[in-house]
Amino acid sequence: MKTFLKKHFKKILITGILIGSIILSINIYIVKSTEKYVYTDIKKLPKVEAVIVLGAKVSKEKLSYVLEDRLIAGVNIIYADKAEAILLSGDHGRKEYDEVNSMRKYIIRRNFNIQNEQIFMDHAGFDTYDSMFRAKEIFNIKSAIIVTQDFHINRSVYIARSLGIEAYGFSVDESMYKETVRFNWKAREMLTRVKAFKDVLLNSNPTYFGEKIPITSNGMKSWDTIEKSK
Repeated sequence: MKTFLKKHFKKILITGILIGSIILSINIYIVKSTEKYVYTDIKKLPKVEAVIVLGAKVSKEKLSYVLEDRLIAGVNIIYADKAEAILLSGDHGRKEYDEVNSMRKYIIRRNFNIQNEQIFMDHAGFDTYDSMFRAKEIFNIKSAIIVTQDFHINRSVYIARSLGIEAYGFSVDESMYKETVRFNWKAREMLTRVKAFKDVLLNSNPTYFGEKIPITSNGMKSWDTIEKSK
């Protein structure tokens, strides 16, 4: 092994530098091309068709603090009359793990002044690319405010705009989280941006398509059958 490394050290070094340069270039491009569309002040946001709240970890029906922060910000954007509908997009690929219904039930449990008809649910938002693709193709969203934390916001806006959505990002404050947590988010995000760049470049398909439910219709059409009857 040592002999192999000595023999091929130069090639390995050049390859490593090349890969690192590509990763860095893609990250810079995604951040720089989207930063003008990212806001931290709700009052300055433009008016759009829908707010898209991206899912995050839940435990049974309890939202993680990350997701709770996103959802509250999304509700406040609706309150500010920046959109008429809210799309909750997340992972509901298994019966025992359900981000979207957890978000919807949180809104209802907290008695937020949002009508059921305004709440749309994307049960197949397994990653950010799937969420944005389906927002465009399944929910026919033409303009949106995407809500997520700062580390994630540029990639989200980049994907949405690349797919044809007039997208703006609301960056949820993440300063209350530990520095080590934020560092890990940002380190992982560098690689995830490369995947997003690849998905956009190849015009990848989402995990699932499905029946169209326009964001201008009744959001309850996107709810689970069992939940509709309750």
